[in-house]
Amino acid sequence: MTETPDVSHIKNVDVVHETSDINVAAVFKFVLFLTVMFIAVYVLMWALLRLFNARAQREPEPGPMAMTERERLPPAPRLQLAPGFAEDLRKVANVQDVGRASDPAWEIRVLRQLWEDSLTNGVRDQNGKVVGIPSTRR
Repeated sequence: MTETPDVSHIKNVDVVHETSDINVAAVFKFVLFLTVMFIAVYVLMWALLRLFNARAQREPEPGPMAMTERERLPPAPRLQLAPGFAEDLRKVANVQDVGRASDPAWEIRVLRQLWEDSLTNGVRDQNGKVVGIPSTRR
């Protein structure tokens, strides 16, 4: 019962293999076109990745709103190692020792002495008159 019967002797002239069922040349052209496009997209993506990596390696350009080096400095007076500030301290504190003035902490020491003097003796104006009340705190 499981054996397939022999049907080779049956002939039906109405049912035959049609050559228009599949166009092998068109399928081959489609597969070839798909392969070429795959390779082209792969090469383009590889080139784009190389371009992005090259851009990431170089220094980014500053934006149009970026501050210049001079604008990034804090507002005056700058307490340490600021150009010109030590000269103003020398004038106010009457310090003549240039050797000590080269020490970076010199400016802070002189400034603290001026502050301490202002606290103990009172704040003075340009004419030397005391305009602030001295602090009694010690």
